[in-house]
Amino acid sequence: MGKVTHCQDMPQKFCQDMVEVTQADTIAAFSQRLGWKAFVTNAEQKRLSLQDAVLCYRNEYRVERIFNRLKSRVHIAPLFVKLNEHIEGLTYLLTLGVRVLTVTEFVLRRSLEQDQVSLSGLHPENKHKMTDKPTAERLLKAFADISLTIIKNAAGEDILRRLTPLSGLQEDILQRLGLGAALYRQLEIQAIGH
Repeated sequence: MGKVTHCQDMPQKFCQDMVEVTQADTIAAFSQRLGWKAFVTNAEQKRLSLQDAVLCYRNEYRVERIFNRLKSRVHIAPLFVKLNEHIEGLTYLLTLGVRVLTVTEFVLRRSLEQDQVSLSGLHPENKHKMTDKPTAERLLKAFADISLTIIKNAAGEDILRRLTPLSGLQEDILQRLGLGAALYRQLEIQAIGH
């Protein structure tokens, strides 16, 4: 049928029972019963052990996610530029954006892990759902309702600046990113009329 491999040599966070199967009907039975995802490789076992194969697939997701962000979330395609320098510059700019998303995600997740807490309110379909691994996209959506209203007089001088107050979730996110709510409030507190 299949050989159950316990992962004694693997880091604790990856330690799950793994099953190595060779027959198609066995794979289908396991998948149907347990909802498992089957990974297939043509690498020989002496070159790539089962544990190493699983770790490779898990790490591949991280790399693929970067390209997925560039293509679908940051909208790198299509590029309507003519000069190679423009293509290069736009690509650098977009990859910088992905790096900012990645660092934001990393810093917040590390903070949540250190405090052993989760955030709720990041899933619009279920505001009570808790997560300790929020994506940068969900974090940005949490700030989607923010607005800054500036009222100017006839001479074009600011007479009133109004900033949407932060929710508890938004304040928590800013605090965990090392920014704090005071930085946000500085957008509203500007020298009006000098």
